[in-house]
Amino acid sequence: MMVATSVCAKAQGSFSGDLQTNVNFFQRDPTINAANNPLYDNLLSGGEAWLSARYSYKGFTGFLRADAFHNSNLYKPEAAFTQYGIGAWSISKEIKKLTITGGYIYDQVGSGIMFRAYEDRGLLIDNALVGLHLRYQLNDHIMVKGFTGQMKNVFKFNRYEPIVKGFNAEGDYQLGENVHIVPGIGALNRTWDPDRINQIATAINNLPDVKSRFVPTYNTYAFTAYNTLTAGNFSWYAEGVYKTHEAIFKDGRFQDLSGSVLYTTLGYARKGIAVNFNGKRTENFSLRANLQGEDILAQRGSIAWQPVIARIRPQRLMARYTPASQDLSEMALGGDVLVSPNDNIDLIFNYTHINTLADTSLYREVYGELNFRGVKNWTFQIGLQYLNYNQALYQVKPNAPMVKALTPFIEVVHRFNDKQSIRTEWQYMYTKQDYGSWLYGLVEFNIAPKWSFALSDMYTVDLNPHNLSGLTSPQHYYNIFVARTQGPHRFTLQYVRQVDGINCTGGVCRYEPAFSGVKFSVTSSF
Repeated sequence: MMVATSVCAKAQGSFSGDLQTNVNFFQRDPTINAANNPLYDNLLSGGEAWLSARYSYKGFTGFLRADAFHNSNLYKPEAAFTQYGIGAWSISKEIKKLTITGGYIYDQVGSGIMFRAYEDRGLLIDNALVGLHLRYQLNDHIMVKGFTGQMKNVFKFNRYEPIVKGFNAEGDYQLGENVHIVPGIGALNRTWDPDRINQIATAINNLPDVKSRFVPTYNTYAFTAYNTLTAGNFSWYAEGVYKTHEAIFKDGRFQDLSGSVLYTTLGYARKGIAVNFNGKRTENFSLRANLQGEDILAQRGSIAWQPVIARIRPQRLMARYTPASQDLSEMALGGDVLVSPNDNIDLIFNYTHINTLADTSLYREVYGELNFRGVKNWTFQIGLQYLNYNQALYQVKPNAPMVKALTPFIEVVHRFNDKQSIRTEWQYMYTKQDYGSWLYGLVEFNIAPKWSFALSDMYTVDLNPHNLSGLTSPQHYYNIFVARTQGPHRFTLQYVRQVDGINCTGGVCRYEPAFSGVKFSVTSSF
């Protein structure tokens, strides 16, 4: 009987899916600038949902996703976005060593600097390639793939007009007992459509300086070479990318420039210590399927993706000043050291240094953290961060001074038993810029595996009277959170009073206005 059931299930294939839905209820609150737009003044509620289904049978895989946005604030946080349709679909077939995929494709070449088709729902980024993708395993060591299509336009539920074509070959070799390499090369071509060329040409012809005018090219090419080397306790990834000249928007006008990126990470790890260094040099590497300024968020319509050198901190106050990667001019260096003298202690140190190629200071971070587990059922984390943050550039606030902030923090976790635990977190940020100094506290109680409760407050203890948001009195920013997990389903409900600031996911950051109201979400898989 059990055998018959298994055979029948195999003959019928496998079916799976997932659901994610978010609902926002907007509460007007002029004291924190959560007002004076349609969401708070008239509409009062909105949300978004994604429902996916996948079916596999005898080497075939079909995927379908429905996307719904009803007065959603994801596209433009201060406005409503309503749209519904098929967000993604694909059909793929494995024929021995060849995999053929048609439809909406998510993939990347190397680290993604030259090409990355990906989705980030937190920022409503859906840079899928809509077209054809072929992947062939030549032998045990070499894989090749090719693709062609158009990048998805998430706002209009259609595609950007330019055509994208690409090739990638990647190897996998073991050299002796302790040395392993994964080399790769890639090439990409993007062809502008006539409408975009006409828009670029019109802007160029309107330049007052005749010497600055040039003839834009339809075709742009990019090339990459990369390798991952693992030798004993060492690991090293290096990638170099070059893009041929094209019209990119820089310093207020179109310029005919080529671009390049050099990126590397070097790591060493053994028992008790781990060291990692990374660096990136970016010059005029804007590779897009739409024109800069066509979209509210620059990353939408992008064909490429820039790795982030700075660490994205989970602590609430530090996360306010996370630097986004720059695709026109950036020299970024970072280093991490982890030392574990015994099983109960971890020491972490980090330094990040980011400038433009013209040596304008963008970001500095000095960070230290101690984790201690030497008391039964208790975990302690104590740390300190000092940063410099170019608010004028990262948040597009021309008159904003460089933010200089010192932030000590402590987190304590106590486990009552295998199921129940309590976590408390405290942070203080001392700064005279932006809003001024902050105090943040959180208490979270968990009952595994079903319940989680949290209460937090973020308070302007020393409000800067010259803050650019116009607030005149200190404010509390409360968050009351509850979550319930039942098998594959998770429900969350929270009351949120949130200050304006930077929201980062997946290394991509954007500025968001203040929020006030209730958020409800459901995630489920089947």
